Amino acid sequence: QLQASGGGLVRPGGSLRLSCAASGSIFSINYMGWYRQAPGKQRELVAGTLSGGSTNYADSVKGRFTISRDNTKNMMYLQMNSLKPEDTAVYYCNAIVVRTSGRRYDYWGQGTQVTVSS
Repeated sequence: QLQASGGGLVRPGGSLRLSCAASGSIFSINYMGWYRQAPGKQRELVAGTLSGGSTNYADSVKGRFTISRDNTKNMMYLQMNSLKPEDTAVYYCNAIVVRTSGRRYDYWGQGTQVTVSS
């Protein structure tokens, strides 16, 4: 129901853009967010956005990452600039989706690997 893409290997200081696509019979998406999990660490919030457009970021990525969404396409993006080795992790997208049935679901994407290394 959520498909993440765009990960890869990039040098320090480089950029990547992650995408997340929500599919199915969607009435609305209340919340969308990016999380990441590095080896041996807990999953952490990177950035989130509500349907009204408000956003929040982890302190570690403020000023470097930008979250955005296209409600017409049920898409979410994470533009990552000035990447650092410590940004290396599997990145997951998350969304709170209201289906046309009226039911609300909490979906997770499959994860996409981001590796920052020289």
